[in-house]
Amino acid sequence: MKSIACAVLFSANVLSAPALAAPDAPQQTPDTYAVAGERITIAPGRALNLRCSGEGPQTVLLEAGGNADSATWFRVQALLAPQARVCAYDRAGYGFSDEGPLPRDLDADVADLSALVAAAGLRTPLVLVGHSLGSNIVRAYAQQHPQDVAGLVLVDPPEQGAEAQLPPDWKQQGEAGRVQRNAFLDTCLAAAEAGTLDRGEGPLGACLRAAPPWQSAPVATATRAYKLEAAYWRTLRSELDANTAIFAAPVPETESYGDLPLVVVAAPAADMPGVPDEVANVLRAAREQTHARLVAASRNGRRVEVPDSSHDVQLDAPEAVAAAVATVLGGTESGSRPR
Repeated sequence: MKSIACAVLFSANVLSAPALAAPDAPQQTPDTYAVAGERITIAPGRALNLRCSGEGPQTVLLEAGGNADSATWFRVQALLAPQARVCAYDRAGYGFSDEGPLPRDLDADVADLSALVAAAGLRTPLVLVGHSLGSNIVRAYAQQHPQDVAGLVLVDPPEQGAEAQLPPDWKQQGEAGRVQRNAFLDTCLAAAEAGTLDRGEGPLGACLRAAPPWQSAPVATATRAYKLEAAYWRTLRSELDANTAIFAAPVPETESYGDLPLVVVAAPAADMPGVPDEVANVLRAAREQTHARLVAASRNGRRVEVPDSSHDVQLDAPEAVAAAVATVLGGTESGSRPR
C-alpha cells in the first residue's frame, strides 16, 4: 500500500507564456552542485546553502519538495537565469545546509526561509516557486509576508484533505505503513550515528538509493556523502511526520492571495495500479479540489497541465515551469501586484 505520506517521500486554464530567450536545459547537474554555493548564516551556528545565478530587476526563489535539495532545480534555474536573478537553496538538514532544530515542520521551514531572505539580502518582492511540499512552504510564506511576494508558481501541489474521506481499512493500512516507515528510518539513523551506514548490507542497503541519471558523478558522490550523516535522517523523519498533518487538511476555502499572480503547474493525474477504485476516486477528487482552491485563491490564478510529465515536472518538463515563471514575471512587471 502506498500512503500519502510515503508518496511524498519518493516524491484549468490554458497558460500561454512568452518564449524564453534561454539555452536548452542541461541534461546533467553541473559539477558546481557537488560543492556548496554560498552558505548564509541565519542563526548562531546555523547556515543554509544558497545558489544564485543570473541578473535582473526581479528575484525568483525556488523551493524544493520533500526529501530534495537545490539540485532538483538545476534545469529550471538555467532556463530562468538569462532574465532574472534566480536562487535555490537547501533546506536545513539537506545538501550543504546545517541541521535545524526539530520538528522540521511548516513553521520551522517558513521561519528559516524568512531568515534566509533577510540574511542574504534578497531583493523583494520575490516570485516564489515551490514544488510539491515546497508549494505549501511558499504559500505559508506568502500568507505571513505578503509584502515580500510578487507572485507564486506552485509545481504539482499534492492532494490535501483526502485522509478524512478514505475508507477505515485503508487509513489503518496507512498508519501501519507510517509506523513501518519510521522504524526503517530509525534503523538508517542508527547506522548513520554509528558511522556504519556506508557499509550497510541487507535491509540497510535500502537506506541509500542509486543516483538518478540526471546527477553527474561528482554530484552523486556529494549527495551520498550528506545522506550518510545522521542530520539527514533526523531531518527526513521529522519532515515526513509533519507532512501527515500538512496534507491531511484540505486547502481552506478562505485562503486568499488577492490579485497576486498565481500559477499551478500540474502533471497529469497519475495511474494508481493496485489501488481500489474507491480510494483512487477519493485521491483524484482531493487533487482536483486542491488545485481548484489554489487557483481560486487569487483573482489572477490559473492552472496548466503538462502532458507526459511525472510529479517531478521541474525535471521532466523544465521549459513548462520556466514558462509559467516567465508569465508571472511579466505580470508583475506590468503592474499586477499583491493585495
